[in-house]
Amino acid sequence: MSNTKENIKRGSCPVYKKCGGCQLQNLTYAEQLSFKQKKVEKLLSKFCKADKIIGMNIPYHYRNKVQAAFRTDKNGKIISGVYQSGTHHIVGIDECMTEDVTADKIIVAVRKMLKSFKLTTYDEDKQRGFLRHILVKRGFATNEVMLVLVTGTPVFPSKNNFVKAITKQFPEIKTVVQNINPYRTNLVLGDVQKVLYGKGYIEDILCGCKFRISPKSFYQINPVQTEVLYNKAIEFANLKGKETVLDTYCGIGTIGIVAAKHGAGEVIGVELNKDAVKDAVQNARANNLKNIRFYQGDAGEFMEAVAEESEKPDVVFMDPPRAGSDEKFLSSLIKMSPKTVVYISCNPETLARDLAYIDKNSTYKILKIQPVDMFPHTAHIETVCLLSRKDK
Repeated sequence: MSNTKENIKRGSCPVYKKCGGCQLQNLTYAEQLSFKQKKVEKLLSKFCKADKIIGMNIPYHYRNKVQAAFRTDKNGKIISGVYQSGTHHIVGIDECMTEDVTADKIIVAVRKMLKSFKLTTYDEDKQRGFLRHILVKRGFATNEVMLVLVTGTPVFPSKNNFVKAITKQFPEIKTVVQNINPYRTNLVLGDVQKVLYGKGYIEDILCGCKFRISPKSFYQINPVQTEVLYNKAIEFANLKGKETVLDTYCGIGTIGIVAAKHGAGEVIGVELNKDAVKDAVQNARANNLKNIRFYQGDAGEFMEAVAEESEKPDVVFMDPPRAGSDEKFLSSLIKMSPKTVVYISCNPETLARDLAYIDKNSTYKILKIQPVDMFPHTAHIETVCLLSRKDK
């Protein structure tokens, strides 16, 4: 396949039509950026002029997290790849232009090892078998790799020899985890897991900060563009060293920790996922930060409670999921009335909806809109917005 920016055309990937993951591969990269710019402008220009989208210099192999499903076809051949969009049909893939090269190689190697270790793939219909999925995460800055084997049963024959063989072939694998998921579900990971090798997590460096990444914790998939995104968010916040910052939907604490290290006086993070909060606490310790603390809970409920207190944050970072925020959160944000709000969005449609609510119900002015291309060749768009209280 071509590795030049201007030559990605439909058909350059052999499974483009079957997979459905790269919706914009029929466009050159320049055309993709233009398409995304126009979409942002159409949805958001009524609030503020959008700056030019920031694209990638090398928009390939950017995904540091790669998942593969496994099955055995009617001829006994083991297939690994991705589910075709909207189905449970697996499209066989050995390499992908958006996925990390090392991760793809590890998945292919594991697939080839299965028969020699007499390990079967999981049959969803019969609900029996061993390997369901593989999850590989790689720290681009550290080159540390995590291999997660998602199995339908806790029994793992010859697991020590299997781990020894795969880590010998790929010494960058620093931890191997078995995640057990015996249920009929669309979720990849189950609730129970065993660390088979290493510490059960890897580390990476982002914006000069160290982060612990566990199997279930969310970590931005494109670290190159995440630094662009977060640096822009910190720039918009314009921290002077004394501000109290609230980091909502904080995940493993990435943006809050970056803020704590680069200008915030005090940072409070809130996140619903318990595993992510544990990682966030460890991440703060790993960066020797004393000016940040984390709470586990619903962001909207936390906002309601803080809005009733006399001490209010100066800056709020909000980075909600694709569904955007909700009225409970937004009404509490307006009541809280911080001087500055930095909204990091992964969905311009829900961003437009939320900005319309804020614009209608408050005295905030929307000063800046900066789109960032986090996922080249797909239709996804990240956007950073700066909102300022009018009496600021």
